[in-house]
Amino acid sequence: MKNHKTTAKQRPDSAEYLSRKAFYDQLITVYGRKPVIEVLRNRSLQIYRIHLASSNRDSSVIREIKQLTSERGVEIVFHNRSELSRISRNSKQDQGVACDIHCPGFKSYRQALADFKADAANSERFSLIALDGVTNPQNLGMIIRSVTASPAQGLLLPSKGSSDISPLVIKASAGTVFKGNILRCDCLLEALKDFQESGFKLCTLSSHDATPIAEFKPSEPTIFILGNESQGVSREIIDISDYAVGIPMANGVESLNVAVAAALVAFNY
Repeated sequence: MKNHKTTAKQRPDSAEYLSRKAFYDQLITVYGRKPVIEVLRNRSLQIYRIHLASSNRDSSVIREIKQLTSERGVEIVFHNRSELSRISRNSKQDQGVACDIHCPGFKSYRQALADFKADAANSERFSLIALDGVTNPQNLGMIIRSVTASPAQGLLLPSKGSSDISPLVIKASAGTVFKGNILRCDCLLEALKDFQESGFKLCTLSSHDATPIAEFKPSEPTIFILGNESQGVSREIIDISDYAVGIPMANGVESLNVAVAAALVAFNY
């Protein structure tokens, strides 16, 4: 018979476990030699760990990565190729290099929701932007930049059906991906339901029977949901939404790029 007794350190409900989990939830992994060098050169970023494939051949780039890592006192961990590909989740483009960056604003939506509940002062003027099916990394990066610069409190981003936080996203965001509040969820629909049960109102961006965004002045914490340009917000999310707002168009223009629309919404509320 196996001994199922678990120490406090191992228990999934222990304070130490939860603290470590919260820390790891705030890590963004960057891959590729040039992106990792750029990260290492940026002294404002808190680097947790560098990952290198043990099969990497010696080169000036690899030597520079090791030198910069040593100068910053960051740990290097060596892996075989299969192990590194599990870390980078992109074996075709990681070039045998990955880097974990600690970003306090990058967290689970559940943690953000718990923080919101604990702070009653946020009960009214609180807004999030949520993305449904935005897969273009350039658009995602520009949206992150706009939301980070805006009065909105963060971006709700599902891990399924959306672009990953890739070097292209980081570049398009002009580095703001490391500064903004990015709340991750597996399923956007389920996350939105959780927010809704906690008093948030859901508002989809739509071109049909929608209130002009300049006239929309909600008094409750609100999540604005934007879909991709071809299909818009999914029907199942529209069905649970409380409001629909639109951006009035002139001169026969039917729609805006989703990154432009996100900026308008984020700065309007």
